[in-house]
Amino acid sequence: MKRIVLISDTHAFFDKRIIPYLNGADEVWHAGDIGDPAILDTLKSHAILRAVYGNIDDHQVNKIVPEWLEWKTESVPVLMTHIGGRPPKFAPGVKEKIRECKPKIFICGHSHILLIQYVPELDCLHLNPGACGKSGWHKVQTLLRFVIDGSDIKDIEVIELKRLPS
Repeated sequence: MKRIVLISDTHAFFDKRIIPYLNGADEVWHAGDIGDPAILDTLKSHAILRAVYGNIDDHQVNKIVPEWLEWKTESVPVLMTHIGGRPPKFAPGVKEKIRECKPKIFICGHSHILLIQYVPELDCLHLNPGACGKSGWHKVQTLLRFVIDGSDIKDIEVIELKRLPS
């Protein structure tokens, strides 16, 4: 069993209010727009980190993490990128990549809109944790916490934090 925390769009701001959610996590996943490599170091100090870069990330972040990441946690194949779109309007090439990789979870960020949706035609769960940072148009800072136990994805929890001023 693995406890996962999923965040995105920190935009160079690490909100210390997420630390209680990171404590006890086995893995932390960041779906891009990190903004500052120091955020990756902070997240790594709490759990195994899996991250991709986003469109605001510069060469410093792009040297550390990839644009696409594919892995397995427990028995669950996962695919993550920053700009993925949303069902049924995925970003160009994303549907094809999902069909090729056959993940059970597809993750993206970018929109600042939290989304949890099963996509029957692709047989995968689409997760977008919204935005955990304070930059952008979102009204609430969000992240997701869930459990992967063998092949089961369960106990998905949406965490909302009152947005801090930019």
